[in-house]
Amino acid sequence: MTSRLVKKTSIKKGLRPGSLIYIGEQKVDKVRIRVIDYDETNLSEHEFENIEETFHFKDKPSVSWINIDGLHDIEVLRKLGAHFGIHNLVLEDILDTNKRPTIEDYGDYIYTTLKMLYYDEERNIIMEEQFSLVIFNQTVISFQESLGDTFEPVRKRIRNGKGRARKAGSDYLAYILIDAVIDNYFVVLEILGETIEGLEDELINDVSNETLKNIHTLKREMVLLRKFIWPVRELINEFDRTESPLIDKDTSIYLRDLYGHIVQLIDTMEAYRDMVSGMLDTYLSISGNKMNEVMKTLTIMASIFIPLTFIAGLYGMNFENMPELHKSWGYPVVILVMFIVALGLVYYFRKKKWF
Repeated sequence: MTSRLVKKTSIKKGLRPGSLIYIGEQKVDKVRIRVIDYDETNLSEHEFENIEETFHFKDKPSVSWINIDGLHDIEVLRKLGAHFGIHNLVLEDILDTNKRPTIEDYGDYIYTTLKMLYYDEERNIIMEEQFSLVIFNQTVISFQESLGDTFEPVRKRIRNGKGRARKAGSDYLAYILIDAVIDNYFVVLEILGETIEGLEDELINDVSNETLKNIHTLKREMVLLRKFIWPVRELINEFDRTESPLIDKDTSIYLRDLYGHIVQLIDTMEAYRDMVSGMLDTYLSISGNKMNEVMKTLTIMASIFIPLTFIAGLYGMNFENMPELHKSWGYPVVILVMFIVALGLVYYFRKKKWF
């Protein structure tokens, strides 16, 4: 779990601030560069091989969304940063996939980063991917670690030309991209909720070591989820309260709605965390009760056999002057006494409702 919480950053040791080094796992073979350029009446989509082909979108009056899939090619980011005037510290943060969700206002542009989350149902773990945005006056540059379809609904909204997407500026585009990421958080939480519900049924019906393993796995995933989602609340709040001219007042309304969504997510996540912690306590309680039942059964059996063992031991000593040894009825009487004692103890335990 530690490697998923904190990625290794030792390779940056001793380097000066702003050194461009990719910290993460390469998830695509080749960087993919896609551009959607639009205004209220026109739309064009492009896919380029070289980053230089996107440079002319910087000065266009229309809104341009430059999406880059793959962060391993340092030269692509270096050229992009040089042309668009993105500070090396920002580029360094984009390449650091262990970066905490945050937002920073640099005057000419706003930089923000957060985590995209997916649920791997085969391994029952949450998969995360860093997503970064650089927001200019009429241009939004997005960075993803790998190819994905999270933003396909956004592309469809832009292509359809309905609603506010084609009429608003780059700030609204940034909003709907972040909104798409947060919407996917709800999907992950929904799957987690179903997993927790199934685990609760399993806990009640059949407690096993596998159940304990699943509870611990789920508990680790909730720790990761908290790490990724909690900072987004602060991010959205700062996004809404920024005085940057890049953020229109009309967009602030949507950001406040987005803030409400993230608060709802956090409330649900905290409820799930409490449920998982409660399941661990329930597991320990059920296991303890089962152990107590076993111990009680063994104690009752021992309590029954203790007097029988005493009688058997007493008449097994074979002393010469034990009168019962020479009586023909001695053996059956002893057996009968042992049987009566055993039945008497069973009756007593049943009356006390000990079993």
